[in-house]
Amino acid sequence: MSKFGMAINLHRCVGCRTCTVSCKMENHVAEGIARVHVLNPDGTALGSEDKPTGTYPDLKMEWRPVPCQHCDNPPCVEVCPAGATAKREDGLVLVDLEACIGCALCVEACPYGARVMDEETKKVDKCTGCAHRLDGGLDTTMCQLCCPNRAIVAGDLDDASSEVAKIVAEQETEQYLADKGTGPNVYYWYSVKK
Repeated sequence: MSKFGMAINLHRCVGCRTCTVSCKMENHVAEGIARVHVLNPDGTALGSEDKPTGTYPDLKMEWRPVPCQHCDNPPCVEVCPAGATAKREDGLVLVDLEACIGCALCVEACPYGARVMDEETKKVDKCTGCAHRLDGGLDTTMCQLCCPNRAIVAGDLDDASSEVAKIVAEQETEQYLADKGTGPNVYYWYSVKK
């Protein structure tokens, strides 16, 4: 069995938001919606100033791309009254837009801010892990393919020979908001130690 996951190298991320733009282009995401949020060092998303943290001369810039975490225990699935949100066998958490009633309970339940309401369609929008690409036999997500610094690696966490599984096994990784108990499958790490 396979289990979708990502490893994002925070040392390599330069906050360019190419992941956000490439996802929008690949998935025809509506204006005003982003499936991958890139958080600034202060934890705010696009629209706020990119500014360093720390005290001079020890300043640093760091960004955190936050797609859907495709959690092991996704709270969005539990709260969906229409059964529109489900977790596939390969670990991807997807929304059936035909079944979505636009109640936004899943948006409120997601601690990562990874779901948004499309005000035009009145349906939930979120990262799909490029399910259409994976189902079509391609082995990369569009954000991974387009990241200029190769900060994003996606793949099968259950395949010990996959790049993402090797990173998780061999590097010191962290899960964003792991204390929420969702079991996120996006791992963050640094190729150069802080």
